[in-house]
Amino acid sequence: MTIVAFLAETAHEAEKGPFPIFDTEWYPSQLFWLFVFFTALYLTLSRYILPKLSDTIEKRSNRIAADLDEAARLHAQATESQRALDQRLAQARSKARDTADKAREKADAELVSETNRADSELEKKLATAEVRIAKLRSAAMKNVEQIAVETADAMVSRLGVKTSAGELKKAVAAALGS
Repeated sequence: MTIVAFLAETAHEAEKGPFPIFDTEWYPSQLFWLFVFFTALYLTLSRYILPKLSDTIEKRSNRIAADLDEAARLHAQATESQRALDQRLAQARSKARDTADKAREKADAELVSETNRADSELEKKLATAEVRIAKLRSAAMKNVEQIAVETADAMVSRLGVKTSAGELKKAVAAALGS
């Protein structure tokens, strides 16, 4: 079939009348079937589909409400657990702080005790050393005086002057200021 034949046939059919759906002769039957179809659709929806749908929606909302209640209960439980944990941590920190303070006080007391003991030992050693130094100084001064007397005797005898040991001791004592 060629395009020309097709167009001629289409033009011939157009001359027969309007499109059948728009033809007023078919309106009553169309309205009847429209009523039948929508009635059947309404009955099917209202009796079968909508009740199942509403049951599903109701079950879903009940489940959501139950899940929200469970979530609220678990949240309250978690909050309470967090509060208890915070309280235990605060108690542990307080206990650790008290233990550290006690240990610090004990260490300070031991340090003071050890320092006092070391200071007393040092004072004893210093006193002993001072006594010993005083004895050594006294002995050294006696030796110095004796050495000074002997040195003075040697110098005076080189000069050719004769003096007694008593006079030399007095002169050295006067020079030393003792």
